[in-house]
Amino acid sequence: MGSSVITPEDVLESLMNDGTIDAIRLKIINQLKANEELKNNTIKMVEQSKVLSTPGAEKQTKRELFDALRQELETPVLEKASKSVWELILDPNGLGKEISEIVEKVFCQLSGCEPPLFPPSSEAQPEKEREDTPTSSSKKRSFSEMGKEEVDEVAQVSADEPVVPQNINTLPSPT
Repeated sequence: MGSSVITPEDVLESLMNDGTIDAIRLKIINQLKANEELKNNTIKMVEQSKVLSTPGAEKQTKRELFDALRQELETPVLEKASKSVWELILDPNGLGKEISEIVEKVFCQLSGCEPPLFPPSSEAQPEKEREDTPTSSSKKRSFSEMGKEEVDEVAQVSADEPVVPQNINTLPSPT
């Protein structure tokens, strides 16, 4: 293993210098452009725009209409696009997985260790292997699997416990 500590900044710098960040950015942009739901949602927002339905809108210049539409729709459109970007980045089976693997690979290269740093998650294990693991016996039961007595007992315990502290005046005040 390497002698110095590898920081997140070191990994980011390496990814920026080798063009990986730009390549990921391009993939995100292309996937956003291909996102029909996002396109259709934006079109619908424009069609339902107050700016375009205002009397006299047809007499405005393209520039005036564009500026007014931007002012009305920029925030909601960007919020939806941002949500879509985060979904792409965090997707454990798509771009998110690719990003994780790239970051791990660069970290390993910089630190001199062998990938993978982390064993594959339990999701990657075949179903049969998961059944053989000791954690499968501690599986959570669904509500429908619980007996009525257990449900009543949980409800009773919950009802007996106060949600708010009894003496709220003793809580420390923010300074």
